[in-house]
Amino acid sequence: MSIQSILKQFKGHFSFTLFLVLAEAVLSILYPLFIGLAIDDAIQQNYKGAIYLGGLGMLSLLVGGGRRFYDSRFYARVFQNMGERVVQQKQLNHSQRTARLNMLREMVEFLENSVPGIVNSLIGLVGTLIIVANLNSKIFLACLTTLFIVLLIYRLSRNKTILYNEGYNNEMERQVAILDEVRPKVVSTHLRDLMKWNVRLSDLEMINFSLVWIIMILLLVLSIGWSVAEGVVQYGAVFALVMYVFQYIESLVSLPFFYQQWLRLAEISTRLSAIDHVVETN
Repeated sequence: MSIQSILKQFKGHFSFTLFLVLAEAVLSILYPLFIGLAIDDAIQQNYKGAIYLGGLGMLSLLVGGGRRFYDSRFYARVFQNMGERVVQQKQLNHSQRTARLNMLREMVEFLENSVPGIVNSLIGLVGTLIIVANLNSKIFLACLTTLFIVLLIYRLSRNKTILYNEGYNNEMERQVAILDEVRPKVVSTHLRDLMKWNVRLSDLEMINFSLVWIIMILLLVLSIGWSVAEGVVQYGAVFALVMYVFQYIESLVSLPFFYQQWLRLAEISTRLSAIDHVVETN
């Protein structure tokens, strides 16, 4: 029972919710531009830009609210359907079924909560780069440079990230058997080892995030300085450009978090994939 098999079984419903996610992401990209236009219009005693901004907000509310209303019901159905298949595995004891259901819930929650975030980050990253390229070529090149540096940082730490995730997930696989033994010393050792991997992952992420954040703040400060130095007199235009750079930073910083989640879910998918085989052979 991998994420791919879930998407394949519910591809029609998932395609619809993905469409809503894409629409919501595109609308969010337009906010800095519409805010900038509203500021420039307001300075000239013209409130047409503010009206457009309000319309954009209402449209975002309809799309975003509608998607969340639909998603809560769709993913509840997915969990119920797949959960029944987990419970039907006769070779599992009660504790193992409970553990597998928790893993399944984590996978479904990733699809419901994290996938929209991933799509928003990717759309935000590409969309803001396109817009910034049309607003200021120097800042666009700086954004590309920071993207390369961030990718390099996480590429250099990739092996450690995989190693620590494997260690954490391997320890999690032993949890049911250890808790069944009810031996305090063994349980204490297990919890200590589990947190050891968790701390290593956290420390590695802290180092990566700190390096990335220093680079991002430098980019934000430089974008303001370059905008003023080039003599941009429209306050709304300067604001929009800086907001797009900040939006780009938010998108770039959030992607490694989703990558970390994906590595863990890849491990879960491997364990749950046995469910498909068992159900098909029965």
